[in-house]
Parts: sequence; structure tokens; C-alpha cells
Amino acid sequence: MGDPEGTGAELSPAGKSDLGTAALGPASLKREREEPKQGSVLLLGSNAVKSSAVVKYSSAPPQAAFARLQEKTDLKLPPANWLRESAKLGPAGATILGNSKKSKPFSSFGMAYDFIDSIGNDVDVVSDSENIKKLLKIPYSKSHVSMAVHRIGRTLLLDDLDIQELFMRSSQTGDWTWLKEFYQRLIDQKWQRKKKSKEHWYQKAILSKFLYYSINGDEAAQPVPTPEEQHREETTQNESGEAERVSWPAPFEMPSSLSEDASTSNQGLKNDFVRNILWTFEDIHMLVGSNMPIFGGGRYPAVSLRLRDNNKPINVLTGIDYWLDNLICNVPELVMCFHVNGIVQKYEMIKTEDIPNLENSNFSTKVIKDIAQNILSFLKANCTKEGHTYWLFKASGSDIVKLYDLTTLCEETEDKYQNPFTMPVAILLYKVACNMMLKKNQNRKHYGTIRTLLLNCVKLLDKGRHPQIIASANYMLSELFQLDEPKKEGGGEFPLNGNSDESYSEEEEEMPDSDENGSYSTSSDPADDNKAVAVIKSVGELSVPEKYKSTHQIRPSCAFPVCHDMEERCRLVLSYVLEGLKSVDSSIKKEGDLPAADPNTPIPLKYEDESTNVGPECLEKQMALFLDKMGSFQEVKHSSRSGMIPGSWQYKMKLQLILKSSKAYYVLSDAAVSLQKYGRALRYIKLALQCHDTYCCLCTNMLSEVLLFLCQCLTLCGDIQLMLAQNANNRAAYLEEYNYQTKEDQEILHSLHRESSCQVFSWATDLSTDLECQLSISCKCYEAANEILIFSNLKKQNPEQYTQVLKRMGNIRNEIGVFYMNQAAALQSERVENKTVSVAEQQLWKKSFSCFEKGIQNFECIDDATNAALLLCNMGRLMRICAHAHCAAGEDFKREFSPEEALYYNKAIDYYLKALRSLGKREVHPAVWDSVNWELSTTYFTMATLLQDYAPLSRKAQEQIEKEVSESMMKSLKYCDVDTVSARQPLCQYRAATVHHRLASMYHSCLRNQVGDEHQRKQHRILVDLHYSKAVKFFQLLKDAPCELLRVQLERVAFAEFQMTSQNSSAGKLKTLSGALDTMIQTQSVFQLIRKELIAECEQRVEDDKNNDAKTPAEDSPTSLNKEEVLKLLGIFESRLSFLLLQSIKLLTSTKKKTGSSSEEEEILKVNKKVYSLLLRSAANKKLTLLERTEVVLNLLELLTQDKESSNLEIQ
Repeated sequence: MGDPEGTGAELSPAGKSDLGTAALGPASLKREREEPKQGSVLLLGSNAVKSSAVVKYSSAPPQAAFARLQEKTDLKLPPANWLRESAKLGPAGATILGNSKKSKPFSSFGMAYDFIDSIGNDVDVVSDSENIKKLLKIPYSKSHVSMAVHRIGRTLLLDDLDIQELFMRSSQTGDWTWLKEFYQRLIDQKWQRKKKSKEHWYQKAILSKFLYYSINGDEAAQPVPTPEEQHREETTQNESGEAERVSWPAPFEMPSSLSEDASTSNQGLKNDFVRNILWTFEDIHMLVGSNMPIFGGGRYPAVSLRLRDNNKPINVLTGIDYWLDNLICNVPELVMCFHVNGIVQKYEMIKTEDIPNLENSNFSTKVIKDIAQNILSFLKANCTKEGHTYWLFKASGSDIVKLYDLTTLCEETEDKYQNPFTMPVAILLYKVACNMMLKKNQNRKHYGTIRTLLLNCVKLLDKGRHPQIIASANYMLSELFQLDEPKKEGGGEFPLNGNSDESYSEEEEEMPDSDENGSYSTSSDPADDNKAVAVIKSVGELSVPEKYKSTHQIRPSCAFPVCHDMEERCRLVLSYVLEGLKSVDSSIKKEGDLPAADPNTPIPLKYEDESTNVGPECLEKQMALFLDKMGSFQEVKHSSRSGMIPGSWQYKMKLQLILKSSKAYYVLSDAAVSLQKYGRALRYIKLALQCHDTYCCLCTNMLSEVLLFLCQCLTLCGDIQLMLAQNANNRAAYLEEYNYQTKEDQEILHSLHRESSCQVFSWATDLSTDLECQLSISCKCYEAANEILIFSNLKKQNPEQYTQVLKRMGNIRNEIGVFYMNQAAALQSERVENKTVSVAEQQLWKKSFSCFEKGIQNFECIDDATNAALLLCNMGRLMRICAHAHCAAGEDFKREFSPEEALYYNKAIDYYLKALRSLGKREVHPAVWDSVNWELSTTYFTMATLLQDYAPLSRKAQEQIEKEVSESMMKSLKYCDVDTVSARQPLCQYRAATVHHRLASMYHSCLRNQVGDEHQRKQHRILVDLHYSKAVKFFQLLKDAPCELLRVQLERVAFAEFQMTSQNSSAGKLKTLSGALDTMIQTQSVFQLIRKELIAECEQRVEDDKNNDAKTPAEDSPTSLNKEEVLKLLGIFESRLSFLLLQSIKLLTSTKKKTGSSSEEEEILKVNKKVYSLLLRSAANKKLTLLERTEVVLNLLELLTQDKESSNLEIQ
């Protein structure tokens, strides 16, 4: 019976006696898919064609060995098994061999559905083998050709278009009148149907009986039927033909099963062929359906069986027919039985490769190849529009082949859905797109093709009749634009159909005047026929090699649209979602726009009390309701307001569309945030959350991915509210953006309102004008996102999201804490007379402290030491504000540093130290580390300064206060980094200089005011010298603090004067005076700096006067010199210099009188007198300007410097 594995066997090369095994496998309803094999080359005379065939699917029974009938067997007598079921025929039963040769009108679609992977890409043609043969015989035949052609990608689907049946239907139902009128007007003005002759039915009966005899040769013959029985037989056959005619579906009608369930298919779209074969003929790949019976076994493993009238020679048409059948089915031999008037005469075995060379049937295989290539090129070049039905027509006896676009012709009529192929084509477009969508993540280059398929599918369908497919197609279109999301569902794909019992039929010679073809006109085509898309002027052109080759590779444009920005991309997604929602909503049966009100559901009113609409307390309640809803959504049975039935296709599709729209709005919102369009961003995130609210109302069991997406939406909403709070200046612009809404958004929202009130997230998406409310809403959004992550167990699965949410919670709590802290500081600045701290201030402190505390906990949960340190730093600042608030409001001279101030400053210090411990070391975050150190240094310095300036002498001893001041100042120095080069280094140097200056002043004051232990006084003198010298050192590093440096030097001079008062010997006093004058000389650099700045200011003023530019007043000059301070210090300097010079002159004169003096002392005395004289003259001149007085001082200091240098040289 043949090898069951040989379904893919190929033809052997000519001349080999071993034909191989080409038997079909056992009967099976399963699809057998095999990899295509390379075809053998058939060498036919001087011609050569390449052909290979692989059986992709077969439902044929096990091959039966044919029975060789004895001569004189009368085929007019039926065998015993005629038209009965036989085990050899398999499950298809008696009809597998006996029906009409006509293929069903949608046969190619049935195959296309079963082999959807090949459609649009790998295969050039899908068709019945009868149609392929008919096309390749066009140049040889005068018969009519009428075929429907459809294009799906690069694949052409060919189907027999039986005009007779269509027009018979038109006569009965009134359908297809437009095509009938068109046909009568342009092709056949006097159309009428002719019935098939008795000879036709007689030949079919003879063939049927012959085939049954061949599989059952031992059975006895039946008596010859009487004329009455024969008539009944013919009537039955005729009726069966009529029954076939009414198998055409109504125009654009579908059974309710397909309308309601996209997973089923209707009658007429089945794969009715016994076998489907992937046939490669030269470079053309074809998926062909065939019902030809193949016999095998014994000497003949695979043969085709033919019955011929011995009185009628085989012509070219029959030869081509037999050759192509064997080639397509990979059958190496043909067995032909000859009869005369139904009496068997003989058998003849013919090899397939010998068929083209038979007597009276010679034809060139190369010409057949050229015809195939030319027809394919012609069709591909002109059938360019996917979804359109093209009609390839050649009238009987005509040499002209025309191609019409029936879809365009149909659209010109009143009902554009009068095309019978519209629905099958739409479904096929949809199925091919579905199949490609399943693989879209592996190969994104097909996006353009998928989009084209779906758009053409939607274009063909009537929205009112096929909402499910339209909704699904629009959803898939929207999926193409979300490339970052993995595909969840590809829409409901139609299952593959089972097998039918359509039989093989013998193809008789086609005669131009046969009864069957009588409806087609032999007249020439009218000259005014301009409806044809393309015309082959003569069938002879098809035999010319490569006549249409130039157009063979034309492909339709399937470019994927380029979106210039994210908003355009999302808008495309939303446009498809909206169309899908409209389709779903239109299919839901309803009495009105919305269902009747539920008596248990309160009706929301438009009026809302403003007092209950803002504020953290209201938000707490709304948040609690939201969390309660989110926490119990699994137990609550949700229902649709529109009456959708859970589990229905509308329900499932609307859920997917709503979720898709929610994601699109989320992406739009995120993009708007990047553009700093926060009003627009809030509007989009509001729509996203409204979509999600509707999804929650419909969905009874939300997926973790959906909850995670909700968490992301709430997080983004929190970000937007925070941004709105931080950019309050643009509030008007943001409000305008927020209130704007497109028509598309309104329609989507209308669809959402059919299912839900969309108010669950209203608390999060309102645009408030109150800063505190905005910050509170932002915080609640983050808290809600955090709650979702916790109760849905998503925290461990999405650690990054959890970390981001906690970080944002910490940040917003810091923002709110700072907001309350600044409010408290503002209240404090307004409080002038009231000595006590108000309750409002205390409440603000508590709120601020609570926010900082929670924020620190958030950051500690995710081990974010840096941000935790910053919040601890803010807590320290809050404590300093509290300390400052407790300052007494009385006069400064009555004020003392209070215990409350000390308490809060010490708390601030504790928080700063915690911040440093949190960071651990500077390398963790140098900038934050330096900032915390600076704040800590400032706190110590402030506390020491207040303790020093407002000493609490009523509570503490002077010595204890001095000790505390000294300790605080030294700690301030400890945390003041003067060595690290940074922007803050000059501030640190200034701080260090100020600390040393204050300590020196404090010890100086102690020496002046206290009479104590001499050892302690000595220690104080050492400390005074030490701190003054360090203060001078740091101030000298700074180029912008001349007054401070001058003050320190003057204080050092005053300290020297104080020491001189306690000295008794002249030598000691002279030494002290000499040191004091040296200190005076050291101020020379200070006065040079002062002179430089004064000169620069004068030059600037002259320049301004010259340019008449009054816009830059003197005080706006680059100098920061405080003239009043300089005048004051200059006066003190002149007086102290005058005093020192006078004392020096007196002491040197006195010493000279008593003991005589050295030349050095005389020189010093001489210079001092000169300088003193010049100084007195300068002081007497009141007209000198500040610059001139500075010049005088510099000259005097220069004289003293020269005298000092000369004295040193003499000593050396």
C-alpha cells in the first residue's frame, strides 16, 4: 500500500525505472507539516522545468490498489458498492469520488486559514488545483475564465467566481444586481442560463462507476437501471448541483456563531480538499488543494487513474490537465483505461514525464512555465490593494483577458457590502495579522505589514455588524505602538476547520460551445469598457518568455508610521482604543445611554462643600476609603453599569482596551513631565487613573502587573503634584493646560462612564491652589502606592519600585517638613512684642518634626544614608528655629541666654552628630558631609556667641560661662574645615578667624576685669596672644576683610597698652611699646588694600561721569568696603599711633637724659618725632579725604618701616 512516511516523496528524474514511493499516508484528520524538499528536475526533451511537491496535509484513506477491469466490462452497470461507504474510502464515505467538479467559492480561504503561517510571506498563490490548471491552459483554450483574486501581502488567493450562480441568486433574492447589470452592460447583454446536457451527466456517471469498480473489482454488477431510474438519478444529480449553488453566503452575512464568537468559522470557509500540497513550480510557490484519487500497491506504488473514450483522441488541453495533476500530486505514472460506449477496451501505463509528448497532445513544458510566470506577474502587478476583490475574466471564445476591481465597482452602489468575498477576506486579513502578532516580539520588521493588514480588515467590515473583529483589530493596532510592553493576547484566533467531503472530479475537454459555458458571450468586448484595471490584449502574450517579468516583484507599501514624538505615538494608540471602545459599546444591548439607577448606590451630586474638599483631614478620609476599596477588591463582586456580562467578549475586550488607554495616558503624562507641562501631565494622569478605576470596577481578579501599573500611576501623580507645588508661579498656565480636553479624550471618558463613576482617584488628581494641600496630595499618592506594594505582596517581586516609592515618600515628607518649618519661621519673624511662643508655632513645629521623623524612617528602610543625613540636618535646623523663638523679646542689655535656647541648640547638635554618624565617613558623600559639618560648626558658634554676648550671669558664674564659651568655640573650630579647597573654604577661614578673635577678646576682657590667680592670668595672657595671632593669620588669608583685620590689630595694640600699665621699668615699657608699634606697622597691608579699593571706586565714578551713565551708583560698585567702619577704625588707629609715638618719645628722651643713649635709640627717637609731627599735622587738617588720610597713614608706616629695617641692620 506504500510507505506512510512518503507523503513528501518527489518525482524521480526521467529515465529511472525505480519510481520511488509516492503513496499517501494513512487516513488522518491531523495536519501533517513537513519541511519542503528540493524538487527533482524533469528533463522533457529539449525543455526542462523544476518542480517539487510536499504534502502538507492529507485526510485521504490508505491507498488502495486499483483493480484492473476485464475487457468488455460494462461501465453503464453500477457496481454493488456504488455510492456506498467503503472501508477503503475511509471516513469520507461514498461521496469522496462522486460529486460535481466545481470547487466551492471560498476554497482558497479554507486553505489559507489552515496554513496561516505561509500566507502573506512564503507562498505566492493559494488555490484549487482546478483553478491553477484553468489559468495555465488559457492560451490553449477558448473556454471562459472567471476567477476572484485577492491579495494578502505577497500571496494571491484564487477562487472560481461562478457568475451563473451569482446571477441565479440575483434573480431569486435581488442581490448582486449591480454585478449582473455591469456584466450585461459590458460583456453579455442577453444573459440566460443553460442547463447541462444529459451527455454531461452520463459521462459523470460512467466515471463514478469506473472508479468504484477499480477499488472493488470482485463485486458483481447491478442490472442496468430502467429509463425511469436513470431519470431519477439525473434529477438527483441536478438537484445536488442546485444545492451547491445556494451554498454561497448572503452578501456580507455571517452565521451568528461567527458574529458572536471569533473563534469559530462558517460553512464555505473550510479546507475541503483531500490533500493540501506545497507545490514549487520553477520560482513560484503555490499552496494547492487537490481531490485527485491516487492508487497504489504492487507494481504501481502511486498512479493516477483516468477513463478515456477510445473514439476521442487525447488533445492538448487533456494532456496538460493530466500532466499538471500528476506534477502537483507528485505522482510518477498515469494509468489510462479506454472504453467504447461504456465497454472497457484496454489499459495503458504512461510516465508523467512522457505526457507532454503524447500523440495529438504535444505541448512545451517551458511554455507552460512562461505562462505561469507571466500570469503571476500580471496579477501581482495589478492586484495591488489588499482587501479588494479582483475579477479575472475571459469570455468564451475571446483572446482578451480583463481584470476588474469588484470592490471599487461595488462601492459605487448603494450597499458597498454587496461583495460576497468581503467577509472571508476580512477574516483572513485578521487571522494573518493575529498570527504575525504572536511573533511580533521576535521580528519587529513586520509591524508595518501587520498594521496594513489590520487597517484593511477594519476598512472592509461593517461596524454595526461585526463589532467584535473591529474591536479586536483596533486593539491589536494599538498594541503595535507599545513596543516596551510584551504581548499578552493576540485576539481571538479562528480555529482550523475539519475536513469536508468535496470530491475529485474528472476534467473533461473544454469546448467553446459546451452547454456548461453557454452563459458566456463570444462577442468581442465593447470598445468603451474603461472599468478594467488591466487587460491582456491577447492570450498569446502569455506564452512570450518574461513578457510581464518587470512587474513580478512589486510589493505593496507596508511602511510603519514614524512618530516624531511620544505624544503623537500615544495619540495613535488612543485613536485605535477609542474605535475599539465604540465597537464594544455599540454591541451592548441597552435601553438608554446608561442603565437604570441602582437603589443601593448613592447618586453623586455636582455640589460639593468647599470646606470638605481640601485639607489633609479630608485627604485622610478619602485615602482610607481608597485603601479599603483596594484591600477588599478581591471579595467584592463587581458589576458593569452598562450591563456587560462578565466573561463575554465585550467584557474581555473592554478590559484590554481600557488598560491600554490607561497605559497610553500614563506615557503621555510622563512625557509632559519631561517637558515641564505639569498641568497637562496632571490631566493625563487623571485620565489614566480614571481608566484604571473603570478597570477595577469591571475586573474581579486583578493581575499583579495591573496593580504594579497602578502603583506607577500613583507615583507619577505624586511627582506631578510635587512639581506643581514647587512651581506655583505658573499656576494660571497649568490650570489652562489641566482644563483643556480633546474630543477623543471626552469620548473615551464617556465610554468609561458607562461602566464606572471614575471618582475613586479624584482625591489624587484635583488641581489645588493651596500649597499645603498639593504637598499633602503628593504624599498621599506615594503612601497609596506603598500600601499597594505591601498588601499585594509586590514589594519583594519589585524591589526597585519599592525603593523608588520609599525614596519619594522620604522626599515629600522632607518637603512638607520644610514647608511647616518655614511657616513657623515666618510666624516668628512677625512676632515682635509677644515674649511667649504662640500655639500655632508649636503646632507647626510638631508637624514639621513628625514629617522629618517619618521621612528619616523611609530613608533608613532603604539604607539611604545620604538622604537620612539631610533630613537629620533639617531637624537640626528646626531645633535652631525653636531655640531662636525662645529668645526674650526685651532689651538687649536685659537679655540672658535662656535654658530653652540651650536645650534646643543641644538638640540641634545631637541631630547634626547623628547625621555624621549616618554618613560614617566623608567619602560616602563629600558635599553632604561638608554641609553637615558646617551646620554643626555654625550651631556651636551661634550658641557660644549668644552665651558670650548674653551671658546668663543670673544663673551661672563668669568662669563657668567662659569655660562653656571656650568649649563651644573650640568645637566650632573642630568642625570648621579650613584646609579643604572648596567654595566654602573662605567662609570656614572667616569663621575660624572670627572664633579666634572672639576667644582672644574674651580672655583680654578677663585680664582687664578679673583679679585672680597670677598663674591663671599668665595663662590668659598666653591665650590672648595665641588667639590674636591666629585671628590675624586667618584674616590675612582673606582679601575681603580689611576692617576685621584692622580691628584685631588695634585690639592687640590695646592689649599691649594694657600690659604696659602694669610695667614699672622703662626698658620693659620700651619693649612693649616697640612691639605695639610693630603691630601698627603690620597693618600696612590692610591700608594698601583699602587704598586700592578706594582708588578703584574713584576711577569707576570718573568713568561713569564721563559716560553720563547714572545707572550704576557708587554703592553698586564692585568694592564691598564699609566706609563708615573704615573712618571709625582709621580715627582709632591715628589716635593709638599718636599715643604710642608720644609714649615712645617720652621714654626715649627720659632714658637719654639719665643714662645717655646709643646712636640707634637716637635714630629711633628722631624718626618717631618726625612721624608724630606729621601725624599731628594730618589730624589738624580736616579737609583731607578718606583716600588722602589713608595715603598719609601709609607714608607714616613706610617711614617707621624704614627706621625699623635700618635698626635691624645695625644690630646685625
